[in-house]
Amino acid sequence: MSLSRRSPYYPVWRDFVDGKYTFCITNEILAEYEEILTNKVGAEIASHVITAILDLPNTKMVQIYYHLRLVTADPDDDKFVDCAFKSNARYIVTQDHHYDVLKQTPFPFIDVVDIDEFIKVLRG
Repeated sequence: MSLSRRSPYYPVWRDFVDGKYTFCITNEILAEYEEILTNKVGAEIASHVITAILDLPNTKMVQIYYHLRLVTADPDDDKFVDCAFKSNARYIVTQDHHYDVLKQTPFPFIDVVDIDEFIKVLRG
């Protein structure tokens, strides 16, 4: 959503590249991003984006040793929750309503915001 300069969400990518926030990621998440990007924009561009993510100093690679299993509507989404919890992330940024379950989960508290809210935070 944020890679194209024509996208209204491009500031999220630009601010990441500019080091304005830390992006926490696991190998499993990275593999999913690469698969999605390859399908949308092709293997070459996907490879460049993944390389950029890995090369930036504000990328935090996280190793997961446990699984919280909080997103029952789509267990594949749990990898993002586990990463956020392990890295003590401030937010999960998503448009996916499967994460709404986290709003009723007292522990661990992980704030879920959509991309428009995140842009407001970045501008804050």
